[in-house]
Amino acid sequence: MRTKRMFAGIAVIAALAAVPALAQQPQRVRGTIESVDGSTLVIKQGEGPDVTVKLTDNVQVLGVVPATLADVKPGAFIGVGAMPQPDGSQKAIQVMIFAESQRGLGEGFRPWDRPDTTMTNATVDTTAAGVDGQEVTVKYKDGEKKIIVGPDAVIRAYVVGSKDELKPGANINIVAATKKPDGTFEAARVNVGREGIVP
Repeated sequence: MRTKRMFAGIAVIAALAAVPALAQQPQRVRGTIESVDGSTLVIKQGEGPDVTVKLTDNVQVLGVVPATLADVKPGAFIGVGAMPQPDGSQKAIQVMIFAESQRGLGEGFRPWDRPDTTMTNATVDTTAAGVDGQEVTVKYKDGEKKIIVGPDAVIRAYVVGSKDELKPGANINIVAATKKPDGTFEAARVNVGREGIVP
């Protein structure tokens, strides 16, 4: 009986310890800036209620700009959201060219946040014209992938931005916001769309 009580007590402690951990899981915040008050943003989301985001003192702001296939060249570090093909290649849905300061970010191959898709963050090794589009070979620390970039792929690039871009009406995307106990969020990086882009 004493042993059962001891295990029950341990289970309760473990469950309570897990609550803060769950609350700290990074969440995506995406929408339009409604208002700015110092380092605090109120974001109107496409779906769901408005949220308040407090920016860290060292927040990194990155602009998202249009790019072309010509920008996907050897040496570039890119992130590719893609659909796996029967031959093992990946057909690009979206290609993001990272700023040099982001090199190595999330490097590797894993599932993307859309059903049955993949994400590859890697360095472009070679490019060549193919039947279905440009064939891009990328390499990462554990391997390499062949990416097919067709004419329907969305290609964008990150560029170094500034907090001055975070103003009402700007479209933003925070990939990893931390939810606080009071329901607000904290963010150390904000992607802001330029030229009408919704990041």
